[in-house]
Amino acid sequence: MGNANDEAIQHIGKDQHEDLHEQSKVATDIEHSLGVIEAVKLYPMAVVWATLFAWSLVMVGYDSGIIYSFYALPAFVKKYGTYYGPEIGYEVSAKWQNVLGMGTPVGQFLGAFTASWPMERWGRKKVFAVSLFFTTAWIFLQMFANDIHTLAAGEFLAGIVYGTYVVLAPTYASEVCPLALRGILNAGMNLAYVIGQFVASGVGKGVATRTDQWAYRIPFAVQWTWIPILAIGLYFAPESPWWLVRKGRVEEAEVVLRRLAKESPKVDIRATLANIQATTLHEIEVEKDTTYLECFRGSNRARTEVAIMVQIWQVITGISLIGYAVYFFELAGLPVSASFDMGVGNTAIGFVATCCSWVFMSFFGRRTIFMYGVGGMAVALFIIGGLDCAPNYSNRPGFAWAQAALLDILTFVFQGTVGPVNFVIFAEIGATRLRSQTVALATSSGSIFQIVMTIAIPYMLNASAANWRGKTGFFFGGISVIAVVWCYFRLPETKGRTFEELDYMFEARVPPRKFKDYKIMNAEDGTEA
Repeated sequence: MGNANDEAIQHIGKDQHEDLHEQSKVATDIEHSLGVIEAVKLYPMAVVWATLFAWSLVMVGYDSGIIYSFYALPAFVKKYGTYYGPEIGYEVSAKWQNVLGMGTPVGQFLGAFTASWPMERWGRKKVFAVSLFFTTAWIFLQMFANDIHTLAAGEFLAGIVYGTYVVLAPTYASEVCPLALRGILNAGMNLAYVIGQFVASGVGKGVATRTDQWAYRIPFAVQWTWIPILAIGLYFAPESPWWLVRKGRVEEAEVVLRRLAKESPKVDIRATLANIQATTLHEIEVEKDTTYLECFRGSNRARTEVAIMVQIWQVITGISLIGYAVYFFELAGLPVSASFDMGVGNTAIGFVATCCSWVFMSFFGRRTIFMYGVGGMAVALFIIGGLDCAPNYSNRPGFAWAQAALLDILTFVFQGTVGPVNFVIFAEIGATRLRSQTVALATSSGSIFQIVMTIAIPYMLNASAANWRGKTGFFFGGISVIAVVWCYFRLPETKGRTFEELDYMFEARVPPRKFKDYKIMNAEDGTEA
């Protein structure tokens, strides 16, 4: 895969190896000297284009949130549900609720797993354009579905495209932005997802009083509003310079780099290009190919482990419980109206927390934020579980309100730490030639566990099943403790490291706990840190 291009790059690298190496050092020094605010001023268009690609995740968050609100809409239930007699009336069966809920995560798994091949073959822009086209078509299918079978097919097909966006957006952001902005812009992926969920909550509330078919068709149609904006922006967006270099289109890559940055003594386009070429050349010498198998060979194995595990921990340490916030509030004994109000407030807390994560990442490393975030979640979850064991719990509403408050705290901790930092880590941890494959593996793995949680949590919470209520906190709290132990031993600190530096450190088998203070010169002279 891409052997001809690799040989061309390797030939250039051999002829100009020393020059590339020296210029690459200049680029690395400049990258390390830039602060966040200065980087934004110097690379404003990199921020614009990364934000454009991230906005596609608003659709992903919106779709995941809107489908569950339909079950409370009489028009939707009458159209797609079954009549169970005068006592129950129309209802979408548990079976079909499960099918509709599973359509998107199953589709995302398939879409994420298959996204890397077209991204590497045809580039980020073309794949994004095709994805927008199919998104438009699948929204039409969802909006005008005549029966629940067609609607389920639409959810699944849309999920495939959404899986592509989840791989595409963080990959592109990592490849167009400078080191100082890599964390903040990738954390913005989580913000886009939260915005989508927040919009879904507002739209769901807005159509709640309608009794006609537009009660459920309007929410589907809302998704079309984003596509023209994304399509117009995509027309002007540049291709990834890293992808262009790997394809041997070095001159085009230089043009793109000049489009991303302003002219300044702090910006050396030739040095940045040399850094991309040198890193690519080094990875060609180390790696055999760019297949999924290569992600599990040599030093790439540890990188793939990190990418996959941070995504899995993100799914199974509490986010699934947060997704059932309104239902959890009801089970805890809060009034229905108060539960919905708390649900909207919970989403708003997530938005604020994600914005706060940008501040956290300016002062702390990825490893620190992720590990302490999971630890904080464990504490909140154990307290939620402990309150549920209090004597005479059902007759003491104060405990229910305390659990609701703790779930809001859990949301803030998650959306301020684990949620956004997860995007940052799995987007930057893989080798540049294997980035799309690494992100795809991480996203697919997360989708698998999301499917498991989608099936398991209703059984944990439902009164007719395990009826754990708040005791579910013990389950997720225990998993969070295991995650903390894994983070301590296996999660490296990647903040402030260029992709070239990460290559050398993983190849030198630097222990994950020592990444933060490791001196890269030690890797070059063969001594230990």
